Amino acid sequence: MSDKAFSSLPLRPELIENLRSLDYTSTTPIQAQSLPLVLAGRDVIAQAKTGSGKTAAFGLGLLNRLDVKLFRVQSLVLCPTRELADQVAVEIRRLARAIHNIKVLTLCGGTAFGPQLGSLEHGAHIIVGTPGRVEEHLRKGSLKAKHISSFVLDEADRMLDMGFEETLNKIVDWLPAKRQTLLFSATYPDAIESMAKRVLRDPAMVKVDSSHDEQTIPQHFYRVDSNEQRREALRLLLLEQQPESAVVFCNTRQEVKTVDEQLRGWGFSVLALHGDLEQRERDEMLVRFANKSTTVLVATDVAARGLDIDKVALVVNYQVAHDPEVHVHRVGRTGRAGSSGLALTLFSDREAHKLAALNVDVDPITDALPLPGRAALQKEPPTPPMVTFQIDGGKKQKLRPGDILGALTGEGGIDGKAVGKIQIFDNRSYLAVAQKDAKRAFKKLSEGKLKGRRFRLRRIA
Repeated sequence: MSDKAFSSLPLRPELIENLRSLDYTSTTPIQAQSLPLVLAGRDVIAQAKTGSGKTAAFGLGLLNRLDVKLFRVQSLVLCPTRELADQVAVEIRRLARAIHNIKVLTLCGGTAFGPQLGSLEHGAHIIVGTPGRVEEHLRKGSLKAKHISSFVLDEADRMLDMGFEETLNKIVDWLPAKRQTLLFSATYPDAIESMAKRVLRDPAMVKVDSSHDEQTIPQHFYRVDSNEQRREALRLLLLEQQPESAVVFCNTRQEVKTVDEQLRGWGFSVLALHGDLEQRERDEMLVRFANKSTTVLVATDVAARGLDIDKVALVVNYQVAHDPEVHVHRVGRTGRAGSSGLALTLFSDREAHKLAALNVDVDPITDALPLPGRAALQKEPPTPPMVTFQIDGGKKQKLRPGDILGALTGEGGIDGKAVGKIQIFDNRSYLAVAQKDAKRAFKKLSEGKLKGRRFRLRRIA
């Protein structure tokens, strides 16, 4: 089925009007194939790579059948990580903004349990959460499941990889038997097939080719003979490519720390994402990288699960992934939503057997490219185009993105085009501003007021 206009689908008029305002006119392949089935009430298994537009595919389905007048939980979306849950909730709210009084609530681990109890007492229509925390709320009775008519498993393969199978089974036991279940997954291993048989009824199977278009994501391979050459190869490639944003994947936490220290020593703007971080540190790192105020993010596969950042220019596999499906996920971090990207993989003779298992359009060994010459060392590491500021106020202080944007672009302020992402958390907010306008933006915000009061402001990148 080819892409089609959203207006040709049996969606509520206000949803179609809002899609127009968001400049969403034509469906992506996964939306074109799955959304008509979702709107018809079918259970669906949809296999598509990350960044294919799957959130809108199930989000529009949930919103189309929602009864706003019934103020109770009608839809449950499970995601493998808090970061992905937050992103899904934001996207559903965007899709829902033309329908008044819809409440979307996130229930994730890594945040205090008490405030979630208070939010649940006030009611919600749609819950987006991580399996552990959702199961805890169901078990304690703070989340009532009896009216849930739509259940979504987003990135189901990642949830199983992370050991959530038993928790997912417990959650399913709480749900009404009569419901619509939608399962979205980038891969379809045996474990997913087994789970699908248990939780879905007569599902329609939709598959969009998960191998990345070579025109969108070219993959290049480089042979290295030693750890020292591997480090030097990474430096040369980053200097030659001059990416605005790059993710470097390592296989171990220790390697992440080593590569981070090395790149810092060479003058790169870099962050290390690993499992030792507190949730707030992780949140802040991902904000800085998404804002493009840091150029390079070095990460393990575990730490990068749920990473959903648009327009990552470059992915570097510092080491070959242990599993071919993990390689697909890594490469899928670039070239998202049709944008261009590039994936580079370093390999040694010891890793050659892993290359043979990869489903790529070139022969990684025969077609391996020569590394850039030493002339690349004459280049300076790329400078991030943006700066990130943190404001010590957020949702609980009633701050909204429009308040911050208005304060920045008001009389004597900066051009709105110089303002990037604005992200609001419970008690803090983050703002991206173009490097050239950073000083004026800081002065404007620190000397002015938001919501009639002053907030502490600091530059974090």
